This record gives sequence, structure tokens and C-alpha cells, in this order.
Amino acid sequence: MVSKGPLLRLLTAINRRRMKLLMGLAFVAYVACEYGLFFSFLANRSLQENGDQKVESRIEEVSLVIYFVIYFVLRTPFHSFHIEGMYLITGGAGFVGSHLTDKLMMDGHEVTVVDNFFTGRKRNVEHWIGHENFELINHDVVEPLYIEVDQIYHLASPASPPNYMYNPIKTLKTNTIGTLNMLGLAKRVGARLLLASTSEVYGDPEVHPQNEDYWGHVNPIGPRACYDEGKRVAETMCYAYMKQEGVEVRVARIFNTFGPRMHMNDGRVVSNFILQALQGEPLTVYGPGTQTRAFQYVSDLVNGLVALMNSNVSSPVNLGNPEEHTILEFAQLIKKLVGSGSEIQFLSEAQDDPQKRKPDIRKAKLLLGWEPVVPLEEGLNKAIHYFRKELEYQANNQYIPKPKPARMKKGRTRHN
Repeated sequence: MVSKGPLLRLLTAINRRRMKLLMGLAFVAYVACEYGLFFSFLANRSLQENGDQKVESRIEEVSLVIYFVIYFVLRTPFHSFHIEGMYLITGGAGFVGSHLTDKLMMDGHEVTVVDNFFTGRKRNVEHWIGHENFELINHDVVEPLYIEVDQIYHLASPASPPNYMYNPIKTLKTNTIGTLNMLGLAKRVGARLLLASTSEVYGDPEVHPQNEDYWGHVNPIGPRACYDEGKRVAETMCYAYMKQEGVEVRVARIFNTFGPRMHMNDGRVVSNFILQALQGEPLTVYGPGTQTRAFQYVSDLVNGLVALMNSNVSSPVNLGNPEEHTILEFAQLIKKLVGSGSEIQFLSEAQDDPQKRKPDIRKAKLLLGWEPVVPLEEGLNKAIHYFRKELEYQANNQYIPKPKPARMKKGRTRHN
């Protein structure tokens, strides 16, 4: 992206919709210069009126400068004249992507959302449809995309276990072929790409809390491997493109996140507990409930993503809330906030469930100046309010949790 010098800053400020007009005018001026019509006319008129040879000399100097400016405009690739603030969000109609869309739109940027609506919903971004700075494209990132952008937030992928386990091959394709396509786009147009990676790259960690230098402990053939290993190879692709092709990349390892626009039936612990409590159903806890998680509110994550994208930090960065709670504590807290009389039901542990999960965010604090600011209870109350509204909206499509028995490995207990 061109950003040096007063002239180039002016060019980057020009709206993309006027760029074709600029190029056409530049071509006309170029032809006029070639035939000497434009500046010969000015020179003759000035000499007749003033009889001053200095005027003729000055016009010649100006014409030479303009000639080279026009030559530069005509010879520079079109994508070099990006308007600063043209952003692409893959998976932008999803839970996190739609909140990121809101922030970038409110900041005055041009935003293109790409989503195949496998887990994303048009409802999440429909309030921007018709805005001159917003475009929504129904597209699967497994197929190439040709578009002019400055920054790519690559969020496309199912993120909850039921969704990414539903079609593991599709999950792998999205995180591998889809990531390759986005990196190829970034290379072609000179854009910076941020990969929304995950704390799942750490697997069932043997280091606690998890910092960015930890390589992880992942089962490569387990039921979660399509997502865990898909994100791990996506990170590898990012750094291969950075080293070999010079693509600017940013990698965010996102820990558990919650808030409005989560799916009613995505199977994650927050949505499960809230809906079960609101409906008076038992809160289903897999295993003894001693597994720990750290939950961040979605607005904190969005601020972290934007801070990382606009930073000079190219190595992976954890984005999460270091406030750790057991699953049982979390279930009891949601019961209290909802005011529910639901019981807590203990079910069999699921396979490969991490027993500990807590981010070390010292790197984000030091290099990004970022840390979560929304208290857990405040965020949960907002999520509960949203889910109440959703239940009213989907009164004829009530969510009823259907817990499944844990998938156990013979001879060894593994936790999901």
C-alpha cells in the first residue's frame, strides 16, 4: 500500500470509486502532453500577454513535473492506490466477525464481508446492508477470491466442536485451502493478513498457563483434530508465505469468547448453560466439572484483533482472559445470574477435552497495550439478555440440548 509523500497520501485518500475517472483523466492529459497541445497553448498565451521569458521557463518546469506525475499514475499497478481502510473479513457474518464488522464500519472504513453462511447468519450484519461502505458477498473461501483490499481478517471456519466435527473434511479444507487462497490474495494485492487462530493449537496442555512459545499437546487423529490441526497448519502456511513471499501476517490465538450473536445451538459451554438455565433444563457438565476455562467478552477480543492487525507484531499473540474458572463454578454462576432453579447434571467426559485452559497474555499487554476490560458478570448479563430475546424470536424453534455419551479411548481416560 502506497503511503509515503504528500502526493501519495493524496492518492490513497481518493475514493476507489473515483479511481477509474482519475485514470481516464490522466490518460487524456498524457496524450495532450505528448502532442504539446496543452502546454504550448499556455506558453504562447503567457508570452503574448507578458512578454516574459521567465514565465515560459516556469511553465516548462511545471509541465515536466506534471508529465512525470502522469507517467507514474499510468505505470503504477491499480492495487497500489488502495484507499487506506478497505478491509475484507472472511466469516464476517459469524459471531466474532459480525462484531468486528460493526467496529470497522463505525470507524469509517470500507468493509467487505465474505461468508458462506454455514455457521454465519445474514441477520448479524443486515443492519449494514445498503450502506455505501459495506458489501456482503456469499462466497466460500475454499474457492479463490479476487478483490482489492488493504487488510484481510481471516476468520472463516466453524469454531464450536459440534459444528467443526459435523463435517471434518470441510473444516480441514476451510482452514487449509481457504487459508492458502487468502494468503494468495494478500500476496497479489499487497495486503496484510490476520489469521484468527485458536487456543486449540495448544491441545490438552501440559504447560499452565499457556504462552505463545508452547508447542502444544494435540491428538492428531482425535475427533477435534480437524480443527486443532487445521489451525496449526494454517499458522504454518502464514509463516511460510511471510518468509518466502514477504506477505505481512498477524496470528491471533483466540481463547474462549462469548457474547451476543452466539448460535443458540453451537454446543459451547456458555450457550449451553445459558439456554438450559433459561428453559429450566438441567445444566449438563461433562465430567466432574473441574476442568478450567477462561472466558472473554467479544468486544474485548475485537479490540485485541484490531490492535494486533495494526501493530508490528508478526509472531503469534494470545488473546484471552486470564481469569480462570472451573466449569462447575461457571455453571453455578450462570444459574445465579439467570435466577434459574435448574439442576446440574454430570455426564461422561468427552474425548480430548482440555483439562486446563488459561492464556498467558503478557505479550499482548506489553506489545499491544491490550487486556480484557469487561468483567465476567457484566458480559454474561449481556449474553443472557441476548439469549432471552433470541428465545422470543425463535419461539417456534426451541433449543433442547441433547447430551451425547463421551467417546472414550480404551485403556486410557481422555478428556474433551
